[in-house]
Amino acid sequence: MTEQLNIGIILGSTREGRVSPQVGSWVKEIADARGDANYEIIDIADFKLPLLGTTDGTEPGIAAWNEKLAGLDGFVFIVQEYNHSITGALKNAIDFAREAWNDKAAGIVSYGSTGGARAAEHLRGIMGELKIADVRTHPTLSLFTDFDNFTSFKPQELHLANVHAMLDEVNAWSGALKPLRVAQPVEN
Repeated sequence: MTEQLNIGIILGSTREGRVSPQVGSWVKEIADARGDANYEIIDIADFKLPLLGTTDGTEPGIAAWNEKLAGLDGFVFIVQEYNHSITGALKNAIDFAREAWNDKAAGIVSYGSTGGARAAEHLRGIMGELKIADVRTHPTLSLFTDFDNFTSFKPQELHLANVHAMLDEVNAWSGALKPLRVAQPVEN
């Protein structure tokens, strides 16, 4: 029997009142029911990362963040659109790691007034630079039809097929890329 992959579901917002924990929990529930990988919610807020460039890099959250990422085989980013892009907190967290991202796969579940599509497109460009293989299938959630009063997550059933397809792709690509990481150990 082969060892299961470890996939991190990364919450891309840290602000008070955020809805990313609701979306992340929904994705994790769907993923866990599949039984095909070990899924874990990774909340960047838990690492209390400083603003990049304002630190000497010795804060314990930075090392813990890199260690967490290094132990994962792939990712699902929960991305909300802020001013046509990703949140500053997510970009900051991404920039505090480098090699820990390399040769892994990622999917995106986004939300916003236009389903978060513009934020997802920005994230894809960043992932390319970090040698993250982003998968094609991309569930997009609307603040108007998948949330009550923009705060209570009530996903439409039509998204289930896309979430499953995205997870299929993340797992396939994560497994395919794993031999590259075994051949080249990750350095923090």
